[in-house]
Amino acid sequence: MRHNASMFLAAPQPMPADLQFSLFGIPIRVSGWFWLGAALLGWGICLSLARGDQRQLLQYLVIWMAAVLFSLLVHEMGHALAYRWFGQSAQVVLYHLGGLTIPTAWGGRGARRPSQRLIVSAAGPLAQLGLAAAIVAVFKLGGYAVPFPLASVGTTLGLYEGEPIPSRFLFALVLFLLQVNIFWPLLNLVPVPPLDGGQIVREGLLSLGVADGARIASMIGVAAGAAVAWWGYTHNEPYLGIMFALLTVSCFQSLSDNTPWQRWN
Repeated sequence: MRHNASMFLAAPQPMPADLQFSLFGIPIRVSGWFWLGAALLGWGICLSLARGDQRQLLQYLVIWMAAVLFSLLVHEMGHALAYRWFGQSAQVVLYHLGGLTIPTAWGGRGARRPSQRLIVSAAGPLAQLGLAAAIVAVFKLGGYAVPFPLASVGTTLGLYEGEPIPSRFLFALVLFLLQVNIFWPLLNLVPVPPLDGGQIVREGLLSLGVADGARIASMIGVAAGAAVAWWGYTHNEPYLGIMFALLTVSCFQSLSDNTPWQRWN
């Protein structure tokens, strides 16, 4: 289910700095640009934890990039294993804008029906949210206070009660994993094609027999993307604003020239 991509969503061409391996028989390529993108995304939170200590800043950045790598692999493996369930192989590319799960061959079945493609789309963010829930459960059952990133939820569930996590590096790892595996999948579920949320809306409409489901999903995406972009610009989140502004433009272009959009996981 690979479609024509907008340039800013296209996976980068292979380069010598790429890391390549396989996981559960699924080929993985980590672009050399992935590390730069991850470091830029984590610079602010690592800087706040380091409190001016350059050595600690470097240590926190390494932990952050490891957390992002692991989290995105969980997300993309959710998609890839869902593809496999429907008889279709896939490969994964991680790059500076996130990740792509790209179907490589069709089996006897494959994820051909809208309902099956909806399951594939939902599998990535659900895998991340499941990982976050597991981390919270493990540390809470261990008697530790959990650095949950949503204060109202953490307070209501009593997650801040307990012993402090004994190691600052382990604390940072837990904090980073929860940040990435809660906020990122929730953002990915915003109904803006080609994010997973937009894909879910599209396939859901097609499953219900709405013939113009792709166009309606793009129209919803323009409105939702513009709203999130505006929120980002007005709440000192420029990266979020820029990303959703570009996604909104991509949705609008798909409406005007009737070109299909690519899954962006």
